[in-house]
Amino acid sequence: RRNPILADIFSRLKYMERRGSGFKKILADYEGQVEFDETKMPVFDADNDDFTLTLYNLNYGTNYAKQVNENVIENVIENVIEISEEKMKQLMPEYSKKKLTKACEILKMISKNPNISIDELRIALDVTDRTIARYISELKDKGIIERKGPDNGGKWKIK
Repeated sequence: RRNPILADIFSRLKYMERRGSGFKKILADYEGQVEFDETKMPVFDADNDDFTLTLYNLNYGTNYAKQVNENVIENVIENVIEISEEKMKQLMPEYSKKKLTKACEILKMISKNPNISIDELRIALDVTDRTIARYISELKDKGIIERKGPDNGGKWKIK
């Protein structure tokens, strides 16, 4: 406590929490991370003039694994979409090439983000509310997709 008067004023103005509570939060947050190990524990250092906090990068050295995982996920998504496109041609023979492309784009976006909203799909595809509603309705009716959970907070599932 270098200046208890200032600390008291900041506390009363709600500019800071209890004095010293931040150290516990930092340590708890670090220990709660998946990549955490004891060698990457935050280091606090103080002397008469300075205070230094060293936070080690918990993700250091994990870029390669992340890239490999992203490539695998992307390949799986592309394969699923290719299979779905063939099935969609069979399920929706009345669809033009343009409509099939849009429907496949919807499936691709749902594959990448099952939590995507209809509004986000509409904006990404640059179509009207009515058009996206029709696509979604037809995909549901054909049993290609289904909605799990509520409208807000639910997820899409490709069957």
